[in-house]
Amino acid sequence: MSAPLLEVRGLAAGYGASQVLFGVDLDIRAGEVVTLLGRNGMGKTTTIRALTGSLRARGGEIRFAGTPLERLAADAIARLGVAIVPEGRQCFPNLSVREHLLAFAANRSGRAEPWTLARLYVLFPRLQERAGHLGNQLSGGEQQMLAIARALSTNPRLLILDEATEGLAPVIREEIWRCLDRLKAAGQTTLVVDKYVERLVRLADRHFILERGRVAWQGDSAALAADRGLWQRYLGV
Repeated sequence: MSAPLLEVRGLAAGYGASQVLFGVDLDIRAGEVVTLLGRNGMGKTTTIRALTGSLRARGGEIRFAGTPLERLAADAIARLGVAIVPEGRQCFPNLSVREHLLAFAANRSGRAEPWTLARLYVLFPRLQERAGHLGNQLSGGEQQMLAIARALSTNPRLLILDEATEGLAPVIREEIWRCLDRLKAAGQTTLVVDKYVERLVRLADRHFILERGRVAWQGDSAALAADRGLWQRYLGV
């Protein structure tokens, strides 16, 4: 098997005197869709913050394409090709849709067919319709589409989505899932944090479940789909 694109070993992290992660191991290979699952407060967002440089790891190793990330700033990690769709979308209220997508445009993965403005509009036609609208003039669902498109405009090697379907109407949520299906078909390496396990087992290749800051279970979608006891024990669904 090929070496992992992202490899995390013994990751420890926390806030002040409170430690949240206690030796987390996970890996993602190029082209995979992997999920990070668990109830609220189990360490999912802390893991993502450590991976993207917004929180300094207290211990362990994080390697991306062979490069250690533990001491790199968030902007340096982003330039290596890691993009995040953050929880809460965080769109700029005074930038238009088009300005959001052009401001962050880059081909960090060196794709032969990069995500251009035109391709992003094909992926999300609604954004083309709203191209001149400011971030604070969009609905929640439109802001989520914009957040995903903004991350894709950097042509990342790894795309991280933190609760990308949270709080969305079912019809918009399904549109986001269809987008993720298309990205997987295109070979986009993706790490997903979400609570809709039924949909995730259809989308993802492998899963890691966090419990109190540790990996309590890992396996593929077939194994997770077959053991509903895991869902009850660790996910509360």
